[in-house]
Amino acid sequence: MSGAALGLEIVFVFFLALFLLHRYGDFKKQHRLVIIATLLAWYLCFLIVFILPLDVSTTIYNRCKLAVNSSPAETNGSFVTLAPSKQKCFKPWSYIPNGIMPIFWRVVYWTSQFLTWILLPFMQSYARSGGFSITGKIKTALIENAIYYGTYLLIFGAFLIYVAVNPKFNLQWNQLQTIGIAAANTWGLFLLVLLLGYGLVEIPRSHWNGAKRGYLLMKTYFKAAKLMTEKADAEENLEDIMEEVRKVSESIKYNHPLRKCVDTILKKCPTEYQERMGRNMDDYEDFDERQNSYPSEKSLVKLHKQVIYSVQRHRRTQVQWQILLEQAFYLEDVAKNETSATRQFVHTFQSQEPENKIIQYFYTPTIEWYWECLLRPWFYRVLAVVLATFSVIVVWSECTFFSTRPVLSLFAVFIQLAEKTYNYIYIEMACFLTIFFLSICVYSTVFRIRVFNYYYLASHHQTDAYSLLFSGMLFCRLTPPLCLNFLGLTHMDATISHRDAQPTAYTSIMGSMKVLSFIADGFYIYYPMLVVILCIATYFSLGTRCLNLLGFQQFMGDSEMTSDLIDEGKELIRREKRKRQRQEEGENRRREWKERYGNREDSTRNRVVHTEQKESSFSETNTNRPLSKYTRTNGRTERDRIELLQDAEPLDFNADSINDDPLESDSGRYQPGGRYLSMSRSRIFEDV
Repeated sequence: MSGAALGLEIVFVFFLALFLLHRYGDFKKQHRLVIIATLLAWYLCFLIVFILPLDVSTTIYNRCKLAVNSSPAETNGSFVTLAPSKQKCFKPWSYIPNGIMPIFWRVVYWTSQFLTWILLPFMQSYARSGGFSITGKIKTALIENAIYYGTYLLIFGAFLIYVAVNPKFNLQWNQLQTIGIAAANTWGLFLLVLLLGYGLVEIPRSHWNGAKRGYLLMKTYFKAAKLMTEKADAEENLEDIMEEVRKVSESIKYNHPLRKCVDTILKKCPTEYQERMGRNMDDYEDFDERQNSYPSEKSLVKLHKQVIYSVQRHRRTQVQWQILLEQAFYLEDVAKNETSATRQFVHTFQSQEPENKIIQYFYTPTIEWYWECLLRPWFYRVLAVVLATFSVIVVWSECTFFSTRPVLSLFAVFIQLAEKTYNYIYIEMACFLTIFFLSICVYSTVFRIRVFNYYYLASHHQTDAYSLLFSGMLFCRLTPPLCLNFLGLTHMDATISHRDAQPTAYTSIMGSMKVLSFIADGFYIYYPMLVVILCIATYFSLGTRCLNLLGFQQFMGDSEMTSDLIDEGKELIRREKRKRQRQEEGENRRREWKERYGNREDSTRNRVVHTEQKESSFSETNTNRPLSKYTRTNGRTERDRIELLQDAEPLDFNADSINDDPLESDSGRYQPGGRYLSMSRSRIFEDV
């Protein structure tokens, strides 16, 4: 089993990162380099989290071997306390041979740092650029990143000057490397504590509120009102941008030098706008530089960038609106089925996607009712209590992990108790659960935060390239300080535990922070205590209240504006529900019409063909004989009967043509002009 656990986790983490990226990104529409760079960043960060427990168990085994092989005279004090009998010092099942982990951590760490500080920022600016050539996009990316790189070089320069001025230190390559790592980890730890303080409170609270169906329904109505405003704004913005594109397309003709740039912009527009602009273009008219003023290439670059952003935003709001509608309909169905006497879950609308037959066989309406109405709320409550317990342990350990005598950090106590008995499975499980919970609190906050409309991770393949690359940057910057914080909580870092013991392979690659004493002994120890203040602020929703005061509406139960938005969202959901009900009723009637008159239509067509043949033969044999008016009357009656039967053929139903106003829908067939709807071919289903 030597190295097998490492290989299995490497493969498992790759598919996990690929699955998450497929959920948020779009492999078909987005550039391959963006997908590969984001996948590599997510994969390396998740890999560090999953492999670090194996590093801890291997380090404990190496300490055991070193303590056993050392003689009592040569053994340090710390080794004497750890030295067990030779029978207890056995090799763990997931043991990784010496020399593999240092190389592995070196490759993973420096690759992630190259991604987050050099490649991903450049690709981010490149993807957001509106240039029409590779050279233009590269130039724009370099200009935008000049300020970005200058800021971090300033931080690194400050640390470098401090070490150079201090006479105690002689600058060497290893110390310069440590300064760079310290600068990166300091920035990452600053952001890590902010995200961790939010996640430690919000994750248990969100699961506790998940058991409250009424609360979730009100919050969904609130989101619907806000999303409708954003959706309308996105549509209006897209219309304005498309109007500007139309003017540019009409002014720059086919033989203009900038026509290729205009064609590139048109390819990024939605299909309906492309067709509309193509019909209104006259490519046979030449341009005249003297009479007309044409936009510059710089203005076209800016327009190209606006088109990319507006189209992505419009598509994202459309998809999110459909997802929110399904969520609202589901919560309303749960509220209705809670009082059901039959104890069978009944859906208002059938699922648009075909369900798996195996799931339909086992997940019956009765089982669905018991899960959705009875078991699921209690499951969320129990899970919220477990997560809240973990959060309390993390907060306590963050405030006391620097105390080594006595050991107050609960995670360090658990690891040291398992280290005495050398229960490697327990050590790995305890380490994995600890770092996994910390990662969930930090990474879930990255997925939840939204920086206006520039950074936003949207599921169902609606995340743009800029947000994907930005998330990869955040993950690469947050993961190394997260792992160092975990090693400090468990006292596996010699800088924290002050034990003369063999360090982990990860710590040996990261280097000792004793080069910068004011960071190692000050910032790294006392700054994580601020997580208590952030947890208190999150618990009392101080950030939400501040955003409300600034004009950014957030969901708050005691706010008048929240109540108004809930009522507005409720009315929007009702309108969409009535619209879908009318659409399904129309489809059901059309289906019933086909089932009822399908065979009759075939027989009618055959009868029509036979009648026409008889009439043609009769007219050929009686060309000299005048027809009487009775004959003409009978023929007209037969033709009218045939046409009436042909009108029974079902027609396509268009839900958009139906008025959503309930007052007008209840008024029958009467129109505002005082006319009744006819039973013609085009209006036969408008009373649905």
